[in-house]
Amino acid sequence: MYPFMKRITYWPQLFLGLAYNWGALAGWSAVAGSIDWTVALPLYAAGVSWTLVYDTVYGHQDKRDDIAAGVKSTSLLFGDNTKTVLSGFSAATISLMCLSGYMNGQGLPFFLTVAGAGSAHLLWQLKSVDINSPSVCWRIFKSNAWFGAIIFSAILADLAYDRITNTDDTEEPSSL
Repeated sequence: MYPFMKRITYWPQLFLGLAYNWGALAGWSAVAGSIDWTVALPLYAAGVSWTLVYDTVYGHQDKRDDIAAGVKSTSLLFGDNTKTVLSGFSAATISLMCLSGYMNGQGLPFFLTVAGAGSAHLLWQLKSVDINSPSVCWRIFKSNAWFGAIIFSAILADLAYDRITNTDDTEEPSSL
C-alpha cells in the first residue's frame, strides 16, 4: 500500500503508520480477548504519529530520488518546515502514549519515563537531524529503536514498581 500511496498523496507515511500500528489493536485483542478502545485507540494513534516522525526523517534521505521519480512524501510536503511539523507529531506521540497509559491505569514510573526520557529522545532527534544530510537522517531514523526501548522500559518500570508496592497482605504464610 505504501508504494502505491506515494503515487497519489503527499501522506504515504500516514498510511504506513495506519498499517504498521495495526498490531496495537490486534495485539490488545489477542492478549485481552476483547478490546478496550479507551486504551487501544490512543496507543494506536501514538504509533501512527510516531511513524510520521521517523519515516519523514527517513524520507529525507531519498527526497531527490522521489522528486526524480515523481512520487510524493511528507518529507517533500513539509520541506524546510519538517522540524516544526515533526515537533507537533512528537508532542502528539508522547501525549497519546500518556493518555493510553492513564486509561490503562499505569503509574508514575510509566509517565515519568515516557514524558521524561521519551520526550528527551524525540527532542534530541529534532535538534540533531539535518534534513539535507542522508547519513544524519539515517542515524536519527535508526535511533528510533532507542525510543521503542524507552517505551518498553516505561512499561517494565511501572510493572516492577506495581509488584513491589502492591503486595497482598491478606495471604496466609505458606507452611512447610
